[in-house]
Amino acid sequence: MARVVTAVFDIGKTNKKYFLFNEELEEIRHEYADLPMTTDEDGFPCDDPIAIVDWVKMTIDGILGNPDFDLRAVNFSTYGATLVHLDGHGQLATPLYNYLKPFPSELASRFQSTYGAAKHDLVTASPFLGMLNSGLQLYWLKYEKPELFRKIRHTLHFPQYLSYVLTGKMVTEPTSVGCHTKLWDFTRSDYHPWVIEEGFRDLFPEMVRTPTSFKVTRKGKTFRVGVGIHDSSSALAAYLMRTPDPFLLVSTGTWSISMNPFTEENLTLDELERDCLNYLTPAGNPVKASRLFLGHELDHQLKTLNRLFDRDTKYYKQIRLNQSFLRAIEAGAVDNLYYPEVLGNEKLVADVFRPVKWDPQGCASYEEAYHHVIWGIVRLQVASIRLALGSSPLKKVFVDGGFVDNELYITLLKHFLPDLSIEASHAPLGSAYGAAAIIQ
Repeated sequence: MARVVTAVFDIGKTNKKYFLFNEELEEIRHEYADLPMTTDEDGFPCDDPIAIVDWVKMTIDGILGNPDFDLRAVNFSTYGATLVHLDGHGQLATPLYNYLKPFPSELASRFQSTYGAAKHDLVTASPFLGMLNSGLQLYWLKYEKPELFRKIRHTLHFPQYLSYVLTGKMVTEPTSVGCHTKLWDFTRSDYHPWVIEEGFRDLFPEMVRTPTSFKVTRKGKTFRVGVGIHDSSSALAAYLMRTPDPFLLVSTGTWSISMNPFTEENLTLDELERDCLNYLTPAGNPVKASRLFLGHELDHQLKTLNRLFDRDTKYYKQIRLNQSFLRAIEAGAVDNLYYPEVLGNEKLVADVFRPVKWDPQGCASYEEAYHHVIWGIVRLQVASIRLALGSSPLKKVFVDGGFVDNELYITLLKHFLPDLSIEASHAPLGSAYGAAAIIQ
């Protein structure tokens, strides 16, 4: 008898994969996809939406053609800060711009002088992040690429675009519009007036609830397709559905995001300047979230260490915690030997470290250098967690995602946060699980 399954496409900046869950939301399959990148019209690297859509459709067709499975639902969990622009025929009007693409300084000054800086940041609950504010991607297109902008008739957030290619339905969804977009006015629970003034509001389709789905018939079989969800918010949704007590979630991967859905504190300028902002839950409620580009920083450091000590890319996975190193930390013998190089977030870094030149060549071995890197990364993580906690009395912290299997990271996190109960979650409660659960 065929098993009823839900398929989730979990599309991160680094890893693209799909999961199959059974009726009890137990994972029964997952596969990674190695998809080619492309470049935009300026030659800057970006994901290829055509390749992603082809993979999605091919995978779904494979499931539909497998007699062992009865596909009941499909949903999407994707990275944020990414918009898909469509022309009047519903076809791609621009590339899928990379949120790492530099934002012109003159245009940044123009926006901030027109709409204000500090007050605007507080109202939209996001610091000025350039392309990482997806709303500013539209602003950039309007003034830097007017010919392309004139082609745009519809703008979708990335998860909703993937849903659209299967359903033909254009919608907007709370977690995507609330993801440091600068589009949303958190004081009014509506689009910010600047979005209307610039003529962007009509580009976005109607807002629907995150659990919304549409029936689709493909290959003679009918199933439901969800409207998609922002990946970090999806991970949080999974815990909100399963955990009755207050908690903070540290969702790790390319970005490490500490999310506190149990605070009523207003954001301060100091917090915003340290990349602490608000997201929205699927219910449309604010989430205090502190972000770090931690996986990106670790990848950069690992490439340096692999090259310097002539090790393969996975060598770090076999390294176990050296207790003498931990004792050196406790004795204060280790001080500022590591300093982040591609992390950004200068103010938070300055809270943790004094500027030094990090030179792993001064370490006697790969193992020693790696310990210094993880020690420094955890100190940054601790500062980020403290920001998201604010004055919240909660004591439970879940950690999920790519860092949960890193023994050094988890051990040192517990070492530096002895007042908190930290649980590394190996259960399928990440972004894929959340996307599957929310469509049930």
